[in-house]
Amino acid sequence: MHEIILKTIERICSYVPEERVLRDEPMSRHTSFRIGGPAAAFVTVNDEKELAAVMAAVTDAGAEHMMIGNGSNLLVSDEGYPGIMIKLGGDFETITRDADDPCIVRAGAAMLMSRVSAFLTENGLSGFEFASGIPGSIGGAVFMNAGAYGGEIRDVVRAVRVMDADGKNLRTLSNEEMQFSYRHSVAEDAGILILSAEMELKEDDPDEIAARVAELQFKRNSKQPVNYPSAGSTFKRPVGGYAAALIEQSGLKGYTAGGAQVSEKHSGFVINIGGASCEDVLAVMRHVRETVLSDSGILLEPEVRLINCSL
Repeated sequence: MHEIILKTIERICSYVPEERVLRDEPMSRHTSFRIGGPAAAFVTVNDEKELAAVMAAVTDAGAEHMMIGNGSNLLVSDEGYPGIMIKLGGDFETITRDADDPCIVRAGAAMLMSRVSAFLTENGLSGFEFASGIPGSIGGAVFMNAGAYGGEIRDVVRAVRVMDADGKNLRTLSNEEMQFSYRHSVAEDAGILILSAEMELKEDDPDEIAARVAELQFKRNSKQPVNYPSAGSTFKRPVGGYAAALIEQSGLKGYTAGGAQVSEKHSGFVINIGGASCEDVLAVMRHVRETVLSDSGILLEPEVRLINCSL
């Protein structure tokens, strides 16, 4: 292991308890694809003070590092990640209603979308139904402006608490300042860390909200390969079309390389049908891109984030 990484890990252990600093941690345990070799270290930070200290440590040392959410849109190299993975827990896994305005909710970046949806449903707050089945965390969803069924995170987010990548400059950005666009926000451009999101919802009957959530969940389960590990939609929606339609039109449904396959249920997903490696997934993605480009002239761009690997 690189000397800089080793020294940085030692420094991090002065801020974070040893049991939350895992060395040579397989990333297959932390991604929805269930793929990925070991990270040099995997650190879970539980509050803003710890996070600021850890980010200062990795920045000062120039150590390779990366912040991850629920790992639901990552494809990590079979060789792993040579740096320090940082994940939020503890205080970042809370959700509360505003004391003055019950339609305002603050959710920590580590809160899973499913848990947020359940909380809002129980409390009779509507507007988040579209996101109920997105398999990620609030932080990751805000970072990439996640969306489904005609809705996007930017539709409900009012403000976002952030920190610069060096652990400094804690502040709150408005919806406008986040510069949301399709699967994108200013956080991706500026390397800003998402700590929590303030959302504005509408009061509604809990039973009616639950019914809408159930309907969307049924649609998702009936159309998407939710019973296989994946990273969600593999490619971004191209201008003037849909990735899944282009892939299907090229006759690629079911195309397989090793343990990776273009889902026979939904061609927009590359799935792990059993024992898939990162290279298996990349082989499928490369073949899909080349074939679709040849057939349609459209170059598909990956929506899944490629870590220590490339197409």
